[in-house]
Amino acid sequence: MFDFIMQQILGMQWLSKLIWQLLERGFGATQASPLWGSVHFFLYDTIKISILLVSLIFMITYIQSYFPPEKTKRILTGFRGVKGAVIAALLGTVTPFCSCSSIPIFIGFTRAGLPMGMTFSFLISSPMVDLASMLMLMSFFGSNFSVAYVVMGLVLAVAGGLLIDAMGMERYLRQYNDPIREFYSESEYFNQKQRLNYAYNDTSIIVRNVFPYVLAGVGIGAFLHNWVPQEWILSVLGSKNGFGVILATLIGVPIYADIFGTLPIAEALYLANVPVGTILALMMSVTTLSMPSLIMLSKVLTKRLLFTFIGIVVAGIIFIGYAFNFLWR
Repeated sequence: MFDFIMQQILGMQWLSKLIWQLLERGFGATQASPLWGSVHFFLYDTIKISILLVSLIFMITYIQSYFPPEKTKRILTGFRGVKGAVIAALLGTVTPFCSCSSIPIFIGFTRAGLPMGMTFSFLISSPMVDLASMLMLMSFFGSNFSVAYVVMGLVLAVAGGLLIDAMGMERYLRQYNDPIREFYSESEYFNQKQRLNYAYNDTSIIVRNVFPYVLAGVGIGAFLHNWVPQEWILSVLGSKNGFGVILATLIGVPIYADIFGTLPIAEALYLANVPVGTILALMMSVTTLSMPSLIMLSKVLTKRLLFTFIGIVVAGIIFIGYAFNFLWR
């Protein structure tokens, strides 16, 4: 039963076979052709991600309606130290947002005077790890990879938040008075119809914002998988290149996408036998350290705190990448 769920429901292998049958019967496509391989990759991944994206985001936003920012602040106010950082990181998993969408909540937390460690644990966890991404990762790479990504993402969020808190850098926060995205603060008291409407509206917003990056990611993945020689990819990001994890981390920083747009690229690298740790480093870097989110953060963090945050996250991602390449052979 578990294999059926992983392969046919989350993995949608039936969809892959169906698309090949339609291409072969309707257009005379052959699976050995790079062109038709790209067409199949693009259609299969786009349809698969779209189905999972809508259904999973709807489910997660419904759950999130029980945790509006004001309620989240109240929950976090009662915690400090390691426990507070862990709770903040876990609460980040019920916010299916990209890094830029997480920042308004982060700003609200800093305005509320929550401890630095907790706010930064949330900031790292929210775009990197959520329930929807965990299920999406399962559909592409299986349960072991998915659990490893989520666990290490949470560890990085907790450790990064605690380290920033221990450095006592509260004085490097800036006052932010510009308008920020308003969330439904009253959603805590919604009835079921209101929660469903909330989930529908937020799903529509998120999908509209995310879908262009999904298409871009699928296009890049199709190109990498069918046109770029595997030997070339491995020469840059493979296990024989000792700097592969570092390169993957640095490549990911200027890319603006969330995990849904990153998945097709990661899939193509996975199929090219790029080491798991290197793929993890790329995905974590893209989702947590995109340039637009860093520009937004520069309005609420001084340069010293901003670069401290970037340095801690980059070092953590690189460490995780090399650790997994060593352990997951």
